[in-house]
Amino acid sequence: MGVDVLEVVRMARLVTESPGVVDRVFTRPELEYCLGRRRCHEHLAARFAAKEAVLKAFGTGLGQRMHWTDVEIVHGAGGRPHVRLYGEVACWARRHALADLDVSLSHTAKLAIAQAVAVWAAPSESGGPALPGVVIVEYSEEGVPGAVSPD
Repeated sequence: MGVDVLEVVRMARLVTESPGVVDRVFTRPELEYCLGRRRCHEHLAARFAAKEAVLKAFGTGLGQRMHWTDVEIVHGAGGRPHVRLYGEVACWARRHALADLDVSLSHTAKLAIAQAVAVWAAPSESGGPALPGVVIVEYSEEGVPGAVSPD
């Protein structure tokens, strides 16, 4: 399990003072969702806290060759957030038999908080996660993403 809390004012300052950094931290869908909302800095702060919480749940922090955009927080049905993993984070999760990953976000005008719970299982015979529920996105040799969903 991982938890992170962030002051919204820190995210607002990052967005206004270092706009180029935002593209290295958030994916295009994350930015489109958050920037289209009222109180966008609260939504960005909550998603950043969720990324931190996921990496804390993995026990890795932002490891070597990992990027912030390797963890994407997407808006699911009914407003429930879901996590998509890409790149080195996806590879790490697959190697360590990540079976399920759940995230919860909340925010106020001042604070954003997120909690992530990772469930680990023995790999299945196919080498993928043993339980459903996790979407790990792998890239082809041409660099084209293709979602790999467990059966």
